[in-house]
Amino acid sequence: MTRNEKKEERRKQILFKALELFVTKGFSETKIADIAQALDISTGLLFHYYDSKEELYLTLVQMGINGGLVPRRKHDEEPLEYFEAFLKELFTMTVTCPWIYQIFVLMNQARRPGIPEPIRKLALSAKQVELSAAIIEAGQKYGTIRQGDPKALSATFWSSIQGIMEQHAADPKLPLPQIDWVLDIIRAP
Repeated sequence: MTRNEKKEERRKQILFKALELFVTKGFSETKIADIAQALDISTGLLFHYYDSKEELYLTLVQMGINGGLVPRRKHDEEPLEYFEAFLKELFTMTVTCPWIYQIFVLMNQARRPGIPEPIRKLALSAKQVELSAAIIEAGQKYGTIRQGDPKALSATFWSSIQGIMEQHAADPKLPLPQIDWVLDIIRAP
């Protein structure tokens, strides 16, 4: 392993340990010293990789934004099929990358007061409910998605996903729900 590869590996270790602690202890209760201690490294070494707790948290929120938590639809994709493909991908990824549960929890926490305002604004910029509402509205025209307020349906869909992720962050051994159970929230009867 090259020096750069070792450095990148250490950055990831720090980031994922910070994610774990931020999710379990919260932003304000997590100290840089806690992260360093959990990794059995010095605080000075941790500062070699990240300048501050805020930088670590910001990096994690950026991962959440850039990592596809806000799905994008192909123009020719039928809306219900799009949501089904998104759920399949999400649930598959959570098996291979269990930290995804924690990213959902962190993104939800990052939207609340008490988080540094620039980071909070970034977290609030993820507009999954609004973007999905537009896709739901298209699906209503196709007749594959139930009628009703598209934004309310989208919020219900995303609340279900958030709840699933929160439960799995607390207990990763829980079985994932069947995709159809979640799709039935928005599927036309």
